[in-house]
Amino acid sequence: MKVTPTRLPEVLLIEPRVFGDARGFFTESWNQQAFDQAVGSEVRFVQDNHSRSGRGVLRGMHFQLPPHAQGKLVRVVSGRVFDVAVDMRRDSPRFGQWEGYELSSDNHRQLWIPPGFAHGFLVLSESADFLYKTTNYYAPQAEGALAWNDPTVGIEWPLDGLAPLLADKDAKAPRLHDALYF
Repeated sequence: MKVTPTRLPEVLLIEPRVFGDARGFFTESWNQQAFDQAVGSEVRFVQDNHSRSGRGVLRGMHFQLPPHAQGKLVRVVSGRVFDVAVDMRRDSPRFGQWEGYELSSDNHRQLWIPPGFAHGFLVLSESADFLYKTTNYYAPQAEGALAWNDPTVGIEWPLDGLAPLLADKDAKAPRLHDALYF
């Protein structure tokens, strides 16, 4: 697998090797030993999640606060999304900065988003099946959110004139300096 640090060095773009021919393809989507080596520490995942969303659905920007903070390894198995991480660590020199990549069933890319980062995605295809592993269990009392359109953060969502479809909690999420953060 190819591992590329992003502008947020703790966030990693992971591109597994894909072997394809006329029959289809094969890829090793998860390998504990290779992942731990790429991240530089042992990571233990405790939960897998799967969501399906239609074009224009924007989910995020979400995070879990300590002691329930979560790292996420995310990927798309059907469709395409624009996936985003935002540094929510108050003491980080990159606090409030973001990074985004297209993840799709065609490019097989994955994104490692460690604890301390908000995460969200926008569906670019008719629908998308989004899978992610988490390092901690979901705890509603530890849930945090960041406004998807906070001008201070300035995420460049590829909306192409579409109004995103948002959950009520995402539409009401606070801006960076009013949000809870690490």
